[in-house]
Amino acid sequence: MLRTKRVTEVYDMKVFTDDGNYFGDVEESILSSNKVFGWKVRATKGSHLSKVLGGAKGVIVPHQMIKSFGDVVLISREAIPQQEQSEEEE
Repeated sequence: MLRTKRVTEVYDMKVFTDDGNYFGDVEESILSSNKVFGWKVRATKGSHLSKVLGGAKGVIVPHQMIKSFGDVVLISREAIPQQEQSEEEE
């Protein structure tokens, strides 16, 4: 059975990657034509996102990158910004 959530129930939820890294917190949703287009994720202190972004406040994660909603939000590891990943590898 498909369970639904209100968009407001998702605000301030913890976001984790499918690797298990804490990514940040959901700040707000981005709607387009009455559909969820994406989620603004805030880079919180100690999150993987704050380490990758440095001074930026957060990122927009496309809704297609969301794997599941429950007690936490689970996203695909491809949601991590690509430019910063390549700098870490060097």
